[in-house]
Amino acid sequence: MKFPIFASFIVFCIWLGYEIKKHRRIESKAYDSFWEKEAAANSTRRKSLDDLPYIEIPFDRLPMELLKDDPVIAEYHETLRELSKSPIVNFTGISNTDLKLMYGAPNIDLLSRYDQSYTILVRTLQNLAKVLYEKGYVNDACCILEFAVETRSDISATYKLLSSIYLESNQPEKVQALIPIAQNLNTSLSSHIVSILENSLKS
Repeated sequence: MKFPIFASFIVFCIWLGYEIKKHRRIESKAYDSFWEKEAAANSTRRKSLDDLPYIEIPFDRLPMELLKDDPVIAEYHETLRELSKSPIVNFTGISNTDLKLMYGAPNIDLLSRYDQSYTILVRTLQNLAKVLYEKGYVNDACCILEFAVETRSDISATYKLLSSIYLESNQPEKVQALIPIAQNLNTSLSSHIVSILENSLKS
């Protein structure tokens, strides 16, 4: 009985050695590919940023006069006004390497700032909508959340709250309309957001 066990152990060791070598080859290839791409990105010349999908905050659509004396809401309003003074672009799901390849390495700091402004924007919109919703201003919260979705936000709480508002107003078709939007988000959270929306329709 010892020989079959020993033979099996030898076979296992050979297989394990093969898998380890294969894994190292794959890792090495991926590593080399990454640095080749990064080198190409770093040598890409500056390109025009005129055609970027800039986001403008539609103050005429947002409830900027509502509860403006509330210190929390006033702070969110001020953040939105400050953000509106600089370019805002959603680069969610796009790596810095790809940004440099698309728009040139010299632009990467600018592009990072644009994307950071977008992150602050969607977080501010979510927080403002949540406060208004909790204070009973449901339609105003809905308006803010809908704008956030228009910008292709990937904040799960935004879709969860908006779907709740739609269902509370007996508009399940609007929740259904959010699903393809969520499916096409360029983010790892896409499937999670879709699940939130689908589950809200089942409850």
